[in-house]
Amino acid sequence: MAFVNENYCNLKESYLFADIAHKVSAYAAAHPDKKIIRLGIGDVTRPLAPSVVEAMTKAVAEMGVQETFRGYGPEQGYDFLHEALVKYYAAFGVKLDSDEIFISDGAKSDCGNITDIFSNANTILVPDPVYPVYLDTNIMCGRKIIFMEGGPENDFLPMPDENVKADVIYLCSPNNPTGAAYTKEQLEKWVAYALKNDAVILYDAAYEAFVADPAIPRSIFVIEDAKKCAIELCSMSKTCGFTGTRCGYTVVPKALVRKTQDGRELELNKMWLRRQTTKFNGVPYIVQRGAETAYSPVGVKECRENIAYYQENARIMMAGFDKIGVKYYGGVHSPYIWLQCPNGMTSWEFFDFLLEKLQIVGTPGAGFGSKGEGYFRLTAFGSRENTIEAMERIVNGLK
Repeated sequence: MAFVNENYCNLKESYLFADIAHKVSAYAAAHPDKKIIRLGIGDVTRPLAPSVVEAMTKAVAEMGVQETFRGYGPEQGYDFLHEALVKYYAAFGVKLDSDEIFISDGAKSDCGNITDIFSNANTILVPDPVYPVYLDTNIMCGRKIIFMEGGPENDFLPMPDENVKADVIYLCSPNNPTGAAYTKEQLEKWVAYALKNDAVILYDAAYEAFVADPAIPRSIFVIEDAKKCAIELCSMSKTCGFTGTRCGYTVVPKALVRKTQDGRELELNKMWLRRQTTKFNGVPYIVQRGAETAYSPVGVKECRENIAYYQENARIMMAGFDKIGVKYYGGVHSPYIWLQCPNGMTSWEFFDFLLEKLQIVGTPGAGFGSKGEGYFRLTAFGSRENTIEAMERIVNGLK
């Protein structure tokens, strides 16, 4: 008999955003005359940067010519993209070696797959509220999970507790869903905690390009000795608009060494390389050529213009909530507005109110954990027109 993984019984029946999609589809089918504005899932709406499209078009043509055709590429990514990322990190003071970078099809995949190199005996520390992938992937492995609570009292930025011993720590900054961002001083405390406990920090930097204050780190590796205790996961989805193109990367420093349960020391960089060369066939050449250009000076400039567009959307949303006195967080270093549900509504009650009364889709905070109850996430990734219209509906609907 083939036994299945019983840990799946401990998961919620479906993924958060699948539940939302089902509810919205049912409402749309019953009300085909209603215009629904979707500010729920964090999907970009601006097109790819012109230089990126040009690079990918050129790469497509190369694939149609015998002399420049390419088949399987290196599982860890082409050197040309590694070199572009090394230069990108150097621009904000982080020195990386090319072989510390691993190209993937996105940070979500790596967040789930990185668990392969860690023992199931580890204790996992995750924030609450939390991006569901951190939690679900560890439930699937049957690991012990401890929550660190985020709320208004700590600006949704949990800090180390010396009474809590954890082996693997998930941090996301700027944060999804709350939009909060750790300062350098706060990250120094996390690095000190990890070094003291021989723990590993899995640092999700998917939204680093939205950081508006140069004093806020865009990489955990600006912290001294972070390479001895941290892995950084980053997505090109929000930085470069690659949600439909699929590309990301993970940085595993060569200085990061930990022991097996029987005392053998292993380099996590080599472990991740072994995992990827076994289970991953690499990102398409065409996509990587586009990504390379996205991190070139002209590409960065064009991608930043799209980010500025979303940041203006966030400003419009914050101004609307200010007008009606709704408390919110985020929006400054993040494309997310994390608002307190008005009139004492639960997060799912507010979801239903927005959908049924105002035809707006958001994400209930309860889907991000128990500490998310009473809060709600809206994204700034919509079009300018839809963002303005949505806020007009909300301002008028909540007066």
